[in-house]
Order: sequence, then C-alpha cells, then structure tokens
Amino acid sequence: MEKILIIHSDHVSSERISGIVSQMGHSPSIASTLAEGFLKVCSEPFAVVFLEAQLPDGSGVDSIAKLKASGNFPQVIIITGFGNPDEAEVAITNGAWDYLEKPVSPEIIRLHIARILEYRADKGIKTSILALERKDIIGSSKRLDDSFELLAQAAQSDVNILITGESGTGKELFAKAIHGNSRRARGNFVIVDCTALPETLVESVLFGHVRGSFTGAYVSQEGLVKQADKGTLFLDEIGELPLAIQKSFLRVIQEHRFRPVGGSQEISSDFRLVGATNRSLEDLVKQGLFREDLLFRLRSLVIELPPLRECREDLKELTLHYMGTLCQRFGLEPKGFSEEFWNTVNNYKWPGNVRELIQALEKALLAAKEEAILYPLHLPTYIRIQVARNGVQKMSAAQGSAETAKTVSAATPTLKEFHQTTVSTAEKKYFTDLMASVAGDIDEACRISGLSRSRLYALLKKYRLLANLQTD
Repeated sequence: MEKILIIHSDHVSSERISGIVSQMGHSPSIASTLAEGFLKVCSEPFAVVFLEAQLPDGSGVDSIAKLKASGNFPQVIIITGFGNPDEAEVAITNGAWDYLEKPVSPEIIRLHIARILEYRADKGIKTSILALERKDIIGSSKRLDDSFELLAQAAQSDVNILITGESGTGKELFAKAIHGNSRRARGNFVIVDCTALPETLVESVLFGHVRGSFTGAYVSQEGLVKQADKGTLFLDEIGELPLAIQKSFLRVIQEHRFRPVGGSQEISSDFRLVGATNRSLEDLVKQGLFREDLLFRLRSLVIELPPLRECREDLKELTLHYMGTLCQRFGLEPKGFSEEFWNTVNNYKWPGNVRELIQALEKALLAAKEEAILYPLHLPTYIRIQVARNGVQKMSAAQGSAETAKTVSAATPTLKEFHQTTVSTAEKKYFTDLMASVAGDIDEACRISGLSRSRLYALLKKYRLLANLQTD
C-alpha cells in the first residue's frame, strides 16, 4: 500500500480521486492549498502527488520541483481544468510525470498510479544515484540531483545521449561520468571538439584515411570514430558539426560502419555516442544549420544541466572543493574565508557557471599569496564591481518604493475628507445646474429643491452662486 496525496482546491475533485485511490488499495490524503500540501509531503512519504495547476496560494506547476525534492521523491501529476500548451511544456520541463486536463477518467488515474509504482519498483529510488562514481561533479542541490538521476539511467543503457547546458556547467564531466559508470568504462573515452574540426579534413579526422588518399597522407591514419571502438565517442559542441558531414555521420551512428577517406572497404566501430551542446539544436534545425534526422538520433536521452545560478545551495560546497584542490596544486596551505567573501560569492550571478567560479578562485589565490584568509578584495575586480552595482540598484529600488509609498500615503485623504470633498463638488454642480435651469428665479429654485429661501441662499453663498440672481 502506497500513500498518495491530492492537492486540489475543489473538494469534489479531491474526493473523486481519493475514492479511486482507496479502491486500488492505497492510502489517500487531501490538501486544499500548496502550503498544506508542502506540510504533508515533508512529513509523510508519498509516492504520487496529484497537483492542481493553479491553486489559491500559488502555482502548482511552479512548485513541482520543490514537491519532488521532499519526502520520498514523489512523482507529480498536474491536473487542470483549462489546458494550456505552454503550461503543459513548463510542467513537463519542471519534472511532472504528466499533464492532464479535466475531466480525467478513473481508468487514466488508475493507469498513471500503476505505472508510477511500477517505475519506482523497477528503478529502486535513489539506489542507482548513490552508487554513481561522480569524481569531480560536486553538488547536492535538487536540480543537480535530477541530472544525476538521468546520468544513472544513461550509464545503465547504451542509447545515444545528448547533454545540454550553458558553457561551464560541466557537460564534459557528465559525459566522462556516463562512460566511467557504464559497461564501456575500460574502453577509450574519445573527445571530438566539433568547434576545432578543420572543414577540409573533417572526414579524415573522424573516419581516418589510407596512405596516398590526399596530398600529405604519407601513412594511413586511424580516425577518432575507430579509436572509440568498445568505448565512448564524445562529440563536444555537436551543434558546430559541419552540415556537409552530418549526413555521413548519421549513417555512422545508425550502422556503426564507415569508409576511411580513400579506402575501398568499410570498417566497423562499436562505439557509444554522447553529444553535448550549449546551443538549441531545435533552433539550428529551423535555421537549416542542423539536420532534423540527426537530432532525432541524438536525443534518445537528454540530460539538461542547470546553470550555477539555479543551484546556489551548491556554491559553498563547490568553492570549498575547488579551493582545496587548487591549494594542493599550487603547494599552498589551506585558506580560511571571511563572511564578506562568502557574501560576494553568493551575490554574484556566475554567468560563466562552474568554470568561471574555478577561474575566479585561481585569481583569488594568486592575489592572496601567503595570506591565510580570503576577503572580497582577493576576488577579480569585475565580480566585486558587479556585486556592488547590484547592491546599489537594489537599495535604490527599495528607497524608491518607500518614497512612493510615503507619497501615496501623504496624498491619500481620510475617509471623512474624501466624503466632504465629494459631497461639496456634487452640491456645487447641482446648484449651478439648478439656477441655470430656472434662470435665477429663487422661488422656482426653492420649489424644485424643496429648500427654504434662507437655506437656499446660504448654500448659494457657500458656492459663490449669488451673482445675477432674479429676486422679488
């Protein structure tokens, strides 16, 4: 029996799903808000969470990762009354098992529960991740943990892998970890830098050549694809692979056979392909710079590495790890860190990701020399400038908000003042129109308004409307 949580603002919908869960022999629990749902999922080990897309206290779609990071790492199914393609994309990207639009049949609910429980049983939650050899991949944030989960899946299979992510996020490290944790670990890990392939010799570099096949080919040369036989072929920045070679390479991926330049016979290579890119291959396909059929071959399994700014809880662990490594490399004593140093590291956005962090720590060590404690002044100047500018901008924005609030507060009258002003404006307009309609005839004005002459005169005097009146 598994525990299943339903987070939904509509009591009828919650009870309906709860009844289906109970019929399947599992234990349902209901929450009507995100806050209530978080409390439950942090205190009990739920296997499945049915989550409404939009709740009174927040977006369910935006809360998927937080829910999955707690408790027993439940799978989350989004339920919505108004399906939206963009929202569906965000839900799947954030880690949802599925995105369902109401009405959802009992059969679909039962099928999803069964499939999730089957998946969890086969997968053995977290056991494969804990057994991974990570080497220099540092961090324990939820975003990085999701990537480790996919890494474990990749290592256990032989399908083509596409690793995506910004520059400096560790794509090559992940590719090496896939190779090192796979059955091919004893084979070669061959790196192909697609940005450095000479366009005129790309086929020779990849597939090799026989002696005399072109000017300068004095001896036969084995290509990188053959060198990866029984191992892993890593195509770094595969989006830069020349379009002319993509068609040939497509066949190599499919058949694992190719012909060296100038050769008369095909040779084979039992390699496992891992590609990496910091560009959108889908956009390159639209621009005619990348073959769609090659993209389909590459993305049997996609691992998207998060930028460092989305894994800020890993910053301290990364800094300590690499500072220790660098001190050892440079023959220095371990360093201490001031609180201001950590504040600067935490407040910088790190657009260059882990690679930029390592370079910044190298420069900090050079600046600190034999000093025992690191301070912000040891960090690169451009980092300190950016953090200072951001701090000033935030302070200015906060002061501006405070001044605006004061101005609005000062300009807003009390209810009594507002009432008096509104009534006076309306009364003046009434008496102006009244006296115009009776051409200044006081008796007629008294009859229409129902006021005595003395009261009417008093009000006309108040609003300065006594001039040019008709009197007896």
